[in-house]
Amino acid sequence: MVTKTVERITIIGSGNWGSAIAKIIGNNVLDHPDTFERTVRMWVFQEQYNGENLTDIINREHENVKYLPGIKLPENVYAEPDLLKACENSNILVFVLPHQFIQGVCQKLHGVVSSNCKAISLIKGLDISEQGISLISEDISQQLGINCAVLSGANIANEVAQEKFCETTIGATSPADGEFFYKMFHTPYFRVNVVQDKVGVELCGALKNVVAVAAGLVDGLALGDNTKAAIIRRGLLEMRKFGQTFFKGVQNETFFESCGVADLITTCSGGRNRKVAAAFVTSGKPIDQLEAELLNGQKLQGTSTAQEVNEFLTARNMTQGFPLFTTVYRIIYEGEPCTKIVQDV
Repeated sequence: MVTKTVERITIIGSGNWGSAIAKIIGNNVLDHPDTFERTVRMWVFQEQYNGENLTDIINREHENVKYLPGIKLPENVYAEPDLLKACENSNILVFVLPHQFIQGVCQKLHGVVSSNCKAISLIKGLDISEQGISLISEDISQQLGINCAVLSGANIANEVAQEKFCETTIGATSPADGEFFYKMFHTPYFRVNVVQDKVGVELCGALKNVVAVAAGLVDGLALGDNTKAAIIRRGLLEMRKFGQTFFKGVQNETFFESCGVADLITTCSGGRNRKVAAAFVTSGKPIDQLEAELLNGQKLQGTSTAQEVNEFLTARNMTQGFPLFTTVYRIIYEGEPCTKIVQDV
C-alpha cells in the first residue's frame, strides 16, 4: 500500500496580512488532513514585544499581539524565527511580506528549497527599474527554480481576520495548481476565484497602491467624493493601459475581478497608502516620517511603486501617457503642490 504524501506549508511573513492568512490556512489544513500536514509554520522576524520574543508570545497565546491583536490563530500555526528552519522540507511556500524584502529572503532560500516545491505570492508590489519590470512571482520562480502563483484582492487584513465576507483572486497558469491553492484558501467568508491571467492579477495588486496614494491626497485636500471617484476611474484606466502596454496577454476581464476594481475601491477607501497620503497633505511631514509614525512597523507600497514606475516610464519617455502615476510621483518626491493631483491628471 502506497502512503500518500501530505503537503507541508510554510508562510513567509507575519504582519497583519500574513497573520490573517495564517488563520485561514491553519483552519483549512485541518479540514483536509489527507492533503496537508497539520502543522503550518509561519516565519516571524524576531523582535521584542513587552520584553519577550514575539514568537514566544505567538506560540503561547496563539495571537500575533503586535500586528493582529485580538484575533486568535489556530493552535496548529507555529511561529518560527529561523527562516531556514521554517522552510525546511516544505512543499508549499506562501510569500506574504513587503516586496522590499523579497530579494534578501530568496537569496537565503536559494539552493535550500526543493524543485518540487510550489509557491504563491500575496505580495502587492513590482520590481521595476530603468531596464524593465520584474514581477515578484517571477523573481521568486527564477531565484528558487519553482512555480509561483499569485493571490490578490479586496482583502483588508483586519476584516478578513474578523471573517467579514470578501472575495479574492488567484492567478495560476496551471489549472492543477489553481485547484490546489483554492483548497488552501477558500472559505465561506473568503471566496476565491481562480483565473489564468497571473500577470494581470499581480499588476493590479501593485499598481492600485499608486492610485490609493492619489486618493489619499484628495482626501487630505477635502475635495470630496466626486473628485475621489474621478481619480479612481482615471487610475483604473492607467492600470489597464500600463499592463496591456508592457505585458502580453493581460485580459480586460481581470480588471473586473476582486484583484482589480474591487481592490482598488477598498484600498482607496481605507488602506494604509490612502491614510498616509492624506496625512502627508494635512501634516506637512515627509512620507518616511509618517510611515514610521502611523503604520506600526508596516511598510508603504504605493509611494515606492510610484517612484519605480516613474523611473521606468522616464527611461522610455512615456510619462505623459500616464499623468496620474506621474503626478503622484512628483508630489511625493519632487515637492509639487498637492493640488496638482486634480490639475495635472
